[in-house]
Amino acid sequence: MSIQFAYDIHQTWEENCARGPQFSEPCPAVPETPMKSFLGLPVRSRIGIAAGLLPNSRWILPYAQRGFDILTYKTVRSAAHPSYPLPNWVFVEESFPPGGPVFVTTTPPKDPGQISSAVCFGMPSFSPEYWREDVQRTRAGLRHGQLLVVSVVATSGETSSLAEIGDDFARCAAWAAEAGAHVVEANLSCPNVASAEGTLYQDASASRTVVGHIREALGDIPLLLKIGTFATTDALRTFLCTMDGLAKGVTLVNCIRRPIMHRDGRPAFGPQFSTAGVLGRAIHEPSVSIVRAVRKCIEADNLGLSIAAVGGASTVRDFADFFAAGADAVLCGSSPMYQPNLAIDAKHAHPEW
Repeated sequence: MSIQFAYDIHQTWEENCARGPQFSEPCPAVPETPMKSFLGLPVRSRIGIAAGLLPNSRWILPYAQRGFDILTYKTVRSAAHPSYPLPNWVFVEESFPPGGPVFVTTTPPKDPGQISSAVCFGMPSFSPEYWREDVQRTRAGLRHGQLLVVSVVATSGETSSLAEIGDDFARCAAWAAEAGAHVVEANLSCPNVASAEGTLYQDASASRTVVGHIREALGDIPLLLKIGTFATTDALRTFLCTMDGLAKGVTLVNCIRRPIMHRDGRPAFGPQFSTAGVLGRAIHEPSVSIVRAVRKCIEADNLGLSIAAVGGASTVRDFADFFAAGADAVLCGSSPMYQPNLAIDAKHAHPEW
């Protein structure tokens, strides 16, 4: 049987947002599992979906019904922001040796656990008038033991100061909290934008300034920081130590940037974006390694940070890899697009998660 994809990669982001996910089968029964805790909040499971696949309530609530309990509202801004033109999402094949380009394919693997893809959206956002109301609607539709995380980002210009970036982040974070977010995630990393907000996490001092603005705006609402890869372990450790006390945890890894090519050498997303974020099977092993490194730093320096792990969580075994590496929660990126019942499978196998 062929795989049905809930997100139609041949339609625009706006069209997918309007129609919601397309599933081939009704929702199976979700196992009742014992309550747990994440970021000090009660959850039915520590399994969820990262920012990306869930742009509004039309998407979040159907996946909540299928047992994903930590649901991240796709990154929003203080003003409407369009998506890049198509293509935004392609399936890719790993190259050999790993680490080089990945190549576009029109025939992804028949085994959904082996699928890799690449995305280039540019962090689109609906207007605050829309998303603030929709966040309220989403929160009202969740069940006991489910958490709504709202991901936010600042919109910076070439001359934006750190204070201005921090104020814009804080504005979005406060709106998200007022609308009902249990947790706010500040997206300090995006592999598909060329402006300052996409690489903020790589400067620990600048990040502390910005995150300080966000922390002040949030009060007691837990704050996660979404980050990418670091060039060195020292840079990673410096960032984590600098953020301790301001944030409750980190969400990682936000894709892994690699060249995305057609076999004839053409960049899949055009010459402006010859590299973009890779998702799925191709990044699972390096993502687990990074989670392990972060856990080691947290324990060595006695930091009060939790880890929401992301990166190729496409099978129950992948969840186990992340929990064994030290994750406090595991969030799927692309896999619920083609495995909408993955949380149900995980709950059957590991109700303790």
